Amino acid sequence: MLTVKVLGSGCPNCKKLEAVTRKVVADLGLQAEIVKVTDYAEIMKYPILSTPGLVVNEQVVSAGRIPSEAEIAGWLKN
Repeated sequence: MLTVKVLGSGCPNCKKLEAVTRKVVADLGLQAEIVKVTDYAEIMKYPILSTPGLVVNEQVVSAGRIPSEAEIAGWLKN
């Protein structure tokens, strides 16, 4: 099962990334645990300079932007 983390303080972009990620997981029918990480100290454990961030199985795949559904799908399928 995939573990997907959305890193961010809860800003509108962070919420949008979480919503898009949940949609892609549902569309693909994947088994995935989606975790929202809002604690600043926890976010700083990852090598990102700006939020929102997306982490798949502890690998940072995106930071500072909202990737497209196609990009997210590609990361989740690998």
